[in-house]
Amino acid sequence: MDGSANAPSKPAAFFGGAVIGALGGLIGLGGAEFRLPLLIGIFNFAALEAVILNKAMSLVVVATALPFRASTVPFSEIGSHWEIVVNLLAGSLAGAWFGAGWATRLRSETLYKVISALLVAIAIILIVGHDATSGQPLLTGVAQLIAGIAAGFGIGIVAALLGVAGGELLIPTLVLLFGVDIKLAGSLSLAVSLPTMLVGFTRYSQDQSFSVLGRNKAFLIVMAAGSIVGTFIGGRLLGIVPNAFLLPALAVILLLSAVKVWRHK
Repeated sequence: MDGSANAPSKPAAFFGGAVIGALGGLIGLGGAEFRLPLLIGIFNFAALEAVILNKAMSLVVVATALPFRASTVPFSEIGSHWEIVVNLLAGSLAGAWFGAGWATRLRSETLYKVISALLVAIAIILIVGHDATSGQPLLTGVAQLIAGIAAGFGIGIVAALLGVAGGELLIPTLVLLFGVDIKLAGSLSLAVSLPTMLVGFTRYSQDQSFSVLGRNKAFLIVMAAGSIVGTFIGGRLLGIVPNAFLLPALAVILLLSAVKVWRHK
């Protein structure tokens, strides 16, 4: 299906972008896991086109969420942990390129199945790790370095396949593997996500489905505007909404989203 946006869909696009952007700004996600079922199930985009649109929206959310969260997690604190960011990027950039190439070769029906399975997997990670707190890192030294690269590579693949920022995987990795605070982990995940997503986006630009962005400029602009409003709200809410309540709720939404995508195939 073409998936071209029409006038009645624009208010829904703005509202959907705002709600998902607020989640991204609050937790440190691109919000794409929740946007993807919306693009497929409500706006009727084909799987690969939805992934590409999702990637574009996720870039907007990630790029705006970082400065909006700065009042709680300043850039200086993010910069003081640059080694962790570089460690994860060493794997995630390669993973993003590989994953985007794989997605462009999959049949739509197969891609729907992969998307559903990944959404369920991410939900399980959120459920299992929602009460994780900062503390001692799981590994240190060379072992941590190797584990960080491996984790980054896997996260890069998932991010490219779903058109997501990968924060649901990055945040547990940062908390458990590197022992950082959960709020700092949210901002560090955004710092890793932005270049990772740019690599995946560049790879997708080589596929003919990338033209979906040009065919749906008005839809894209409206949803992007809603996303920016949402990330501002989410950044202001940071520290007010407890993660112990929010993350399990997001996991439930992911499971519902996975069912919706699976049925759409």
